[in-house]
Amino acid sequence: MSDSSSRPPEQPLPAYTGAAAPFGGGDPYADYRTADLPFLHHPDLAARELGAAVIAANDEFFAERENLLNPGPAEFDPARFGHKGKVMDGWETRRRRGPDAEHPHPTADDHDWALIRLGSPGTVHGIVVDTAHFRGNHPRAVSVEATAVTGCPTPTELLADGVDWTELVPLTPVGGHAANAFRVRPLPHVERRFTHLRLRQYPDGGIARLRVYGEVVPDPAWLGALGTFDVVALEHGGRIEDASDRFYSPPDHTIRPGRSRKMDDGWETRRRRDDGHDWIRYRLVEQAEVRAVEIDTAYLKGNSAGWAELFVQDAPDGPWTVLLPRTRLQPDTNHRFVLAHAMVGRRVRLDIHPDGGISRLRLHGTLTTDGAARLLACHRETGG
Repeated sequence: MSDSSSRPPEQPLPAYTGAAAPFGGGDPYADYRTADLPFLHHPDLAARELGAAVIAANDEFFAERENLLNPGPAEFDPARFGHKGKVMDGWETRRRRGPDAEHPHPTADDHDWALIRLGSPGTVHGIVVDTAHFRGNHPRAVSVEATAVTGCPTPTELLADGVDWTELVPLTPVGGHAANAFRVRPLPHVERRFTHLRLRQYPDGGIARLRVYGEVVPDPAWLGALGTFDVVALEHGGRIEDASDRFYSPPDHTIRPGRSRKMDDGWETRRRRDDGHDWIRYRLVEQAEVRAVEIDTAYLKGNSAGWAELFVQDAPDGPWTVLLPRTRLQPDTNHRFVLAHAMVGRRVRLDIHPDGGISRLRLHGTLTTDGAARLLACHRETGG
């Protein structure tokens, strides 16, 4: 759980409204409206790779709801049309109409909706409703609500009376062909853990992507049942605190689920021309005993790190202790190491020499008694 007292003063986020100019050829993103956003360092809790899904929508006439969570930016082919019209890389509903000729326009309350299951439940810090390439067919306004439901509820169960929905984004005008960003402020004195979102668009239109940035809050009962698990994995609540270099691909790739499937699905640094080295600092899900390590260089063949070493830290200002001594790495190889003794800590630092990259880091271990107790307290404080 983040400490709100340590956050820097908030700067207002850019707001976009109205339509964008029709596509005039060339780079379709040339006039895309966006800005640097303060919450992008958090993982996307709605990433498909974490298991997120758009489980229902009331309408998807022009473009399927599943496109909302596609990885990467939305694509645009101006010449691509289908039997229902222009093919768009997003979720697009039909045009709403009023009840009769005397009232042809939809009412202020008319809207379309989609239900999203987060890949990893957690606290939400920021949301992006991206209308890329929806220049004049975007919604007038959007809102986002969230709830926490145990198990695997059906859409009918989520929409039933008695489900407690919390407003994360109030009804807000949005712009076309823009990254419409919203900062999510915690409820008074507490951050809440959520499992599902309801996205509404008023009255209709298209949205290219939905991104939900936050912090994973894992289920202590599940991790306890697993026993030994990857204590730095993103899906379990591990995260990146900092890194020396993010030139070719970001360090958070190293704790994603699954194995890398291509070169840029790992972490790769620029070529060093000095005597230094590159590094990533990780925060484990909680204090843990690490017993085994995997360092994978899959698809990094002429650019893998030459050597790697790992250090563990327990207290915030405590010393860094060698977890794995400097070890030669091979290209395109998953290296496995069983430690002679379990090492206890809350942070781990990976140093690579001199530069290059790795695709994945796995730290297999178990929570300590203190770590498990703190994780359980966090789960309860956030409504779990």
